[in-house]
Amino acid sequence: MKMSQRGMEKPLPELTDEEREIYRRQIMMSGFGEEGQRKLKEATVLITRVGGLGGPAAMELAMAGIGRMIVIHSGVVELSNLNRQNLMGYDQLGKSRAKAAEASLKKLNPGMELVIYTDEIHDGNSAERLKGVDVAIDSPPTLEERFSLNRGCMKAGVPMVEASMYGMEGQVTTFVPGRTGCLECLYPVRPEWHIPFPVLGAVSGIIGCIAAIEAVKVITGFGQPLKDILLHFDAEDNTMKRIPIRRRPGCPVCSDL
Repeated sequence: MKMSQRGMEKPLPELTDEEREIYRRQIMMSGFGEEGQRKLKEATVLITRVGGLGGPAAMELAMAGIGRMIVIHSGVVELSNLNRQNLMGYDQLGKSRAKAAEASLKKLNPGMELVIYTDEIHDGNSAERLKGVDVAIDSPPTLEERFSLNRGCMKAGVPMVEASMYGMEGQVTTFVPGRTGCLECLYPVRPEWHIPFPVLGAVSGIIGCIAAIEAVKVITGFGQPLKDILLHFDAEDNTMKRIPIRRRPGCPVCSDL
């Protein structure tokens, strides 16, 4: 059984024979099984921006069998997107990025319910967008969007996977309202940030895939999410560091949760 955000128990959906075959290799994993797959089918994930980070995360979650995905991405496809945004191509130049991503994701999982927004997340729409969401992936290029989603997730009680990168480095952590800190704890003083910033597509792809794994772990209970741990990856020497992080007393966003 799964507890929904409405506070009512509901049975997990059954898998079709086709789904059992598609996801057979996942179901084979010890501790995951058919129950884990059914949890994915029942779940809703929200992804802010599906570019270099969010695109690989969305792609992997679609192929993993997520039941419902909410994609938020503004703007149109540009040439400068094509070194990293794997859901978009030359034939979509000048077209909506969100709609381009929609077409690609539907090819990967036609049965997935896909909700598309062609704007950006902000304080005025986050509460509505997060209704019914089981986990959110935070991957936009602007700090304003990131902190808005953080505030919305903490208020709504939605776990948030925080994924970011710069050049050859990237990092991922998972914030769980009431149990861990939040993005405001991690950055009580806003870091200096400029757009555009350097991106090697393979690096953003690695970080996006780790974010997808975190979302799967949060949804299914399989494995250990990066709670209170910031995973830092440096592609220059292929090293990973697990950096302990903690809830900040007096945080204006999460201290009262």
